[in-house]
Amino acid sequence: MRKPRDFDAELKALNDKAAMLKTRKVQQLGELVIATGADTLNIDELTGALVAIAVTKEPQKREGWAKKGQAFFQGKVRATGKRAQGDADGRPEGPDSDTAR
Repeated sequence: MRKPRDFDAELKALNDKAAMLKTRKVQQLGELVIATGADTLNIDELTGALVAIAVTKEPQKREGWAKKGQAFFQGKVRATGKRAQGDADGRPEGPDSDTAR
């Protein structure tokens, strides 16, 4: 005869795991805000930027943001998330730029 399943224990374990995942998600979001340098923004600016991004349906803008995000995670952006003065790809502009590095 099979041992009956303890549905209550399984449900509790799933709820505990969900709570742990939610906590980790919040922690990682905070770490991302700090890593990108967005922690220097005030809460209203950060909230406004996130709302604007969330409601944007233009594929070109979203694709551009995705590319910047990929570049950030590949280490192509400084750790603070702030670029040196330059163009949209972070390359220096002007006659003094050294592109032959």
